[in-house]
Amino acid sequence: MKLSLLTVACVAFSITQVIAFPQLNAQALQGLLKREQKSKRCPFSHGDTRKHTKRQSGFDPVAQRVSTTGKHAWVAPNLAAGDKRGPCPGLNALANHGYLPHNGIAPATTIIQAVNQAYGMSLEFGTFLALFGTAFDGDSISLTPGYSIGGPASLAPILSGLGLLRTPSGLSGSHNNYEGDASASRGDLYVFGNDDQLQIPFFQRYYDALLSDTPAPKQYSALFPFRQSRFNDSVTTNPYFFFPQFAGVLVAPAGFAFPPRMMANHSEKYPQGYLDKETFKSFFAVSGSPGQFTYQHGYERIPDNWYKRPIGDPYTIPAFLVDILEFARQDLRLASVGGNTGTTNSFTSVDITALSKGVFNGATLLEGNNLQCFVFQLIQAEAPGFVTGLYEDVTAALKPLTDEISKNLDGLSCPQLVGLDQSQYDRYPGYQMSGGAI
Repeated sequence: MKLSLLTVACVAFSITQVIAFPQLNAQALQGLLKREQKSKRCPFSHGDTRKHTKRQSGFDPVAQRVSTTGKHAWVAPNLAAGDKRGPCPGLNALANHGYLPHNGIAPATTIIQAVNQAYGMSLEFGTFLALFGTAFDGDSISLTPGYSIGGPASLAPILSGLGLLRTPSGLSGSHNNYEGDASASRGDLYVFGNDDQLQIPFFQRYYDALLSDTPAPKQYSALFPFRQSRFNDSVTTNPYFFFPQFAGVLVAPAGFAFPPRMMANHSEKYPQGYLDKETFKSFFAVSGSPGQFTYQHGYERIPDNWYKRPIGDPYTIPAFLVDILEFARQDLRLASVGGNTGTTNSFTSVDITALSKGVFNGATLLEGNNLQCFVFQLIQAEAPGFVTGLYEDVTAALKPLTDEISKNLDGLSCPQLVGLDQSQYDRYPGYQMSGGAI
């Protein structure tokens, strides 16, 4: 069966939201995990996800070597001339090596291909992330839809669709819709004043948490205390901390999972990868020694003699979900939408029953098709509000996405979400300050 890119993205979204939204208390989350383990319908149950997603564990030095010479030789960005670099080290490195346009403004299709070619991210995962960035922070109605990996930019034909009302924000301006608080290496916007600059103290803690001479999967597992501490940093220092379903529960963990999963170097000794600390520094544009690190914004580099994930074992959405759940089981707040309520140490989760006006709740959401029904209807209900002011004809801009969602809802006998009680977000000043969140 042939699937369109939007179909793939919508299916991916439904999968990711199993842990992303809504609030799951301890009992509900444990029930979800048991449901996953017993499920016979989903091939990606918690107990055997790795079995289904791990297709190749050997090392092929020819197929896995990533070029850093010729057309992919590293070239410094000319930030003064307008080259864009932003909060994602991996995308910055791809632009510096010519896998993305050097100016940092790229078509979605190029981004999908680049993250697959250089890092071994699956096409489905890359499609999902690229389409999301394009819709909310780029231009989905241009001749070649895409977005800036840094700040606002205008460039025909990528960011010049007819009916575009303003310059798209790019990833550096995507607070609470793509970029979010509690990042692994970036500061909270309303505390630090920017969200795309690496903060050396956070990098130092990340560096210290990376186990030496250890396979990448174990390196990731060992990052939990650091992950938890960064969440606590936001709770204790940022009265405007907000943790939404996409920018928070889904994207924030990527900063902890992506480096060991897709920046680790692979070899005969470490066929699953090993993220040594020099490689880690290179990908994050950091030089110097511990205690004396320096950072040069936008200068991320793929190391020479670097080998990506095995060709037959791309990093997929289900594999990412297992990584998210591994940490969420140890601290349920990491799978809970919510935020501080105007003071530090006031983290409160969103009441989903009230938000959905009683149509959904934590107990019935895990029954039958309710979760899929709720998530897809939530996208349909909230998406127009997030792109109002960006597109002249919001309905037309979102029509391909909403049509695909409707097709996925056909025949499911969904409880009908007739509206949302947006007042449930009123207690969160961080939500209000960013003009909403997703």
